[in-house]
Amino acid sequence: MFSRIYIEESVLEHHQTKQILDRFPNSERIIIEHYKDVFNRSGQDWRFQKEHQALILAERKDTFLYAGSGYTPSFGSGAFYYNAVMLNCIYDCDYCYLQGLFPSAHVVVFVNQDDFRKALVEELDKTQENMYLALSYDTDLLAFEGLFGFARPWIEFTEQEPRLSIELRTKSANISAIKGLKPNSRTVLAWSLSPQSVIDLHEKKTASLQARLKAIQTAMDAGWPIRLCIDPMLRVPNWESVYQEFLLHLSHSIDLQKVKDISVGTFRMNHAFLKRMKQQRKDTSLLFDSYVIKDGALSYHDETVSAMYDLVKSYFSDEVMAKKLDFIF
Repeated sequence: MFSRIYIEESVLEHHQTKQILDRFPNSERIIIEHYKDVFNRSGQDWRFQKEHQALILAERKDTFLYAGSGYTPSFGSGAFYYNAVMLNCIYDCDYCYLQGLFPSAHVVVFVNQDDFRKALVEELDKTQENMYLALSYDTDLLAFEGLFGFARPWIEFTEQEPRLSIELRTKSANISAIKGLKPNSRTVLAWSLSPQSVIDLHEKKTASLQARLKAIQTAMDAGWPIRLCIDPMLRVPNWESVYQEFLLHLSHSIDLQKVKDISVGTFRMNHAFLKRMKQQRKDTSLLFDSYVIKDGALSYHDETVSAMYDLVKSYFSDEVMAKKLDFIF
């Protein structure tokens, strides 16, 4: 992993840079002026880079917060934001929008984490609103926690900042990475869940369904608020029976009454992103399914979306569970 590391000259002496480099003593080190000189080069082969990922250590100088995307749920929060403390992921999901968003598959780590938190406090002071922050949607922070340790300081920061709630979304089983931290009601651990056959085919390198469920139960027993994300539901062959079996397994594996809420969404993608993804990938039929355009995004026909949501609702018809469901349209 990361046999080559690019380092912005301005962060060579940063304490976070030194800690990360200590973990990769045998990696080739290349000094650069700005991360975009590598990351934004034209003509890059995303698929090749995904199999040979390099690491880029950089400093984020501006835009520490983004307004929440319409493609993701805000869970009733008036001030919904996300940030990007890292770019790109170690996993290799066929449907991942990062393939269409970024020109490179290399992993960018912004070492100046304190600046992100400072900008957040400034925004809280300015808006005078409580904030719901999706913590780095452009990566899987918990999957990287053993290497970079970014999630832990954010959770500790949330404990000290009562105006802030954060969500950490993951496809890992890496709950041990935050072992010893005291759970708090404003740090939600969110697991993306799919049937095992979908994981095998379309979510390469991610943790198995059983490993994720075990991690969820461990986190729940420890007292963490848990969000389940059945998202994206995919129109795989025999999808009805595939998801029926999955939902039945889910209901028998963990105590669903104890989860905070359940987010449900079907495949959806920015039109321009999917066009770029198709140019890079011919190895998955998923990207070449029949989609319709809705408000600049591609998704399934309304009939398919309704059928998928109705299937989920049928497994959560209990009054208590029904109130936990949040469907993304």
